[in-house]
Amino acid sequence: MRVGIQESIPPDLLKDFPAEAEIVRLPLVPSAPIAIDFWVMPVSRRAAEAQFAQLRGVKAAQSLMAGVDWILPWLPKDITLCDGRGVHDIPTAELALALMLASLKWIPQYRDAQMRQQWTGQFAIGGSFHANNAEQPAAYLVLGDELHGKTVLIVGYGSIGAAIEARLAPFGVTVMRIARNPRENPVVHTMADLPQLLPQADIVVIQLPLTTESRGSIGNDFFAQMKPGALFINMARGPIVLTGALVDALQSGHIHAALDVTDPEPLPAGHPLWSAPNCLIVPHVGGSTAAFLGRGLALAARQVQHLLRNEPLENIVSNGY
Repeated sequence: MRVGIQESIPPDLLKDFPAEAEIVRLPLVPSAPIAIDFWVMPVSRRAAEAQFAQLRGVKAAQSLMAGVDWILPWLPKDITLCDGRGVHDIPTAELALALMLASLKWIPQYRDAQMRQQWTGQFAIGGSFHANNAEQPAAYLVLGDELHGKTVLIVGYGSIGAAIEARLAPFGVTVMRIARNPRENPVVHTMADLPQLLPQADIVVIQLPLTTESRGSIGNDFFAQMKPGALFINMARGPIVLTGALVDALQSGHIHAALDVTDPEPLPAGHPLWSAPNCLIVPHVGGSTAAFLGRGLALAARQVQHLLRNEPLENIVSNGY
């Protein structure tokens, strides 16, 4: 079996591939056709499409990314496509937790104050930042909140959603879950229950795949149903959210937000989302950690083992066989 892997991958990350597999090193843009059976794809659409144009005989393609919306439009249907479910669970869940804590503890505002060399903490009365909870006294210029006791709604409860919940366990939160199909243990609701659950949530985490149904599904109505002062976190795909509606909800002061993804992306200079109040933005780095590549290639190695043993592949999105 000929396994196509990017030529830039360090050899030590290929140790799990079986000896029966012939590793074929692929340049990003091959100068001539290359025959392979199993393709470990580059992580960007432009690179993947350019490389695929010179590949021949591909029977199965392994993406290292959880989302495959960028692959489905151009990969031939007779090729089995597998996604990277599980590869990004740890880093994405950790970033979701980091964004929650950074937002609740007002870390961006404190960082801005540090850059101005201003001590804007205890007993500095009369500032522009204050607690979301009006019942708390405004004894701080920048007053943080607590994750403890919050209700967190995870919209799109898959493996990453479960990983987020596991990391929330020590914080004493209540977790509500929504997925395409209902489940019992733990209780997972469907999107039909969203109008009832959304007003109860202090923090809403979006982890939906980008599909025809989800594209643009989060807009004015969604934000209007959120609890005043609630935190909106998007760890999924930018186009799921109508950006204009998000900007309006932020500018009105109705919600706070922390975003790993945006629409458009990259977010251009001067876009109103950059300057929207109470919005923390990181540039789509949820899965970008040093351990990502090793974890992804371990999955690819298991897939090759499955094929050699005539076993079913994992994470099949579309089956070309």
